[in-house]
Amino acid sequence: MTDDAVPDVPDVPASASAPVSATSPASPTSPSTPPVPLPDLRASDADRERVTEVLRDALAEGRLDMEEFEERLGAAYKARTYAELAPLTRDLPVAGVVAPSPVSFAKEPSESGSWAGRVVGGQGTSTSAFAVLSGFERKGRWTVPKRFNCFVFCGGGEIDLREANFADGEVEINCVAVMGGVQVIVPPGVEVVVRGIGIMGGFEHPDESGEPGAPRVIIGGFAFWGGVGVERKLTREARRRLKEQRRQEQLEQREQRRDQRERRGLGGS
Repeated sequence: MTDDAVPDVPDVPASASAPVSATSPASPTSPSTPPVPLPDLRASDADRERVTEVLRDALAEGRLDMEEFEERLGAAYKARTYAELAPLTRDLPVAGVVAPSPVSFAKEPSESGSWAGRVVGGQGTSTSAFAVLSGFERKGRWTVPKRFNCFVFCGGGEIDLREANFADGEVEINCVAVMGGVQVIVPPGVEVVVRGIGIMGGFEHPDESGEPGAPRVIIGGFAFWGGVGVERKLTREARRRLKEQRRQEQLEQREQRRDQRERRGLGGS
């Protein structure tokens, strides 16, 4: 065979395409069980389409409202890695769909606490934001990187962590606000540490401590003729549950009052 000849390469089965460490033997796996993707692995168009199908089903079943559906759909089409796709269907049933496993991206087992599933690893959906005579928003389903930098000049910004996942158990948000402001919204339970410096401005310090296993958010930076505010708010799901609980309580109270009126009526007859 000459040097220019190209030898035939036999077809390689899909199951053998994954690299195997040279120092450890390959363990046998069931053909019906796909390998768990790494968080940093690039997602394909087919992966994104599978996630959008789950979102459409959730919308049709009433699990998502139109606003949530549009937010997640946009994030799905922009996603580049499995770590960015996984949070979009984490709270939805995905029967029969091969999608990134949310449990495989968590640094701790989900049994260790409700916060464990929100520490997903990866690089984060967005690492910075800037606003000059304008504004910016980071909200909805997104992954907070280990360090997020933002800068505002004669403008404002909003960083909403209520629906967010976290690339690490401890993340840092560095804010520089010059004649402007940044509002950071966190859900109850998240530990917040404020280390920023204000000159003719200031940084707010929330007084609530964090829950065990919850992410820790460190807010630092510099504010000049501006400020960085920290506010705790319930998620939309928590507000919905609270509203439903109050509605049930009102119904029970009405039933009790009606029973009392009926008993009084029977007693007087």
